[in-house]
Amino acid sequence: MKLLILIFLFINLYSQELQKAKTYDKSIHKINNWYMSEKLDGIRAYWNGKEFLSKNGNKIYAPDWFIKDFPDFELDGELWTKRDDFENIQNIVLDTTPSSRWGKITYNIFEVPNTAGNFDKRLEKIRNYLDKNPNKFIKIIPQIICKNDAQLNNYLKKLIDEKAEGLMLKNPKLEYFSGRSENILKVKKFYDDEALVIGLNYSKVNEFKSLKVKLKNGIIFNLGGGFSDMQRKNPPKIGDIVTFKYYDLTKNSKPKFASFLRIRKEE
Repeated sequence: MKLLILIFLFINLYSQELQKAKTYDKSIHKINNWYMSEKLDGIRAYWNGKEFLSKNGNKIYAPDWFIKDFPDFELDGELWTKRDDFENIQNIVLDTTPSSRWGKITYNIFEVPNTAGNFDKRLEKIRNYLDKNPNKFIKIIPQIICKNDAQLNNYLKKLIDEKAEGLMLKNPKLEYFSGRSENILKVKKFYDDEALVIGLNYSKVNEFKSLKVKLKNGIIFNLGGGFSDMQRKNPPKIGDIVTFKYYDLTKNSKPKFASFLRIRKEE
């Protein structure tokens, strides 16, 4: 019986269900007086009071000097450096042998899980901690009250022009919740998805043209946009999972204007 209890506790410890956003739809969602913030394009990390875990529950190997003054309570946030720097962030954060390059990383807080009170009260907990224990590696993502759709669109345009990924909207009145919810929304100018590479297409002179990829729903299409000259010389391999962006779906449910972003590494 004790063994079963320990197994149960272990499973629950490493299967922490985090908050997951839905996509903002102006015709459905009423977001006046919600909070909006920049959506950082980094590696999401859950701090359990002792170590970082990825969104899939895998350990993130941060250096001891990076986490030594972190709080003993839970945090949820993004490991990040700057805009338009995802591949560099990924290489630093997902390396199982942490390097000095972690000095460029900051942990950007957008939630304090399992803390009582509304969103402001939860953020107050980490603010109070940082007032007493300043830490250059911990930041709190600024939150702006969203008054209307016009303000949202102007802020989104400003972020996109500055090479940000998009923004997040959150209902600040609720107690902490987990799982996918209508009370937290992502707003982008484009969509993104992942696909399995099942083939590579080459020209008659053996130049790389595109990837043949397969979506989770079984849709197969060719992904040829978004590759740099260097990536075309060394394209993803069959079996890789790639992330791409697109702007809509065709009548055949294929991504429209799809563009390669990156190879996904296991988190």
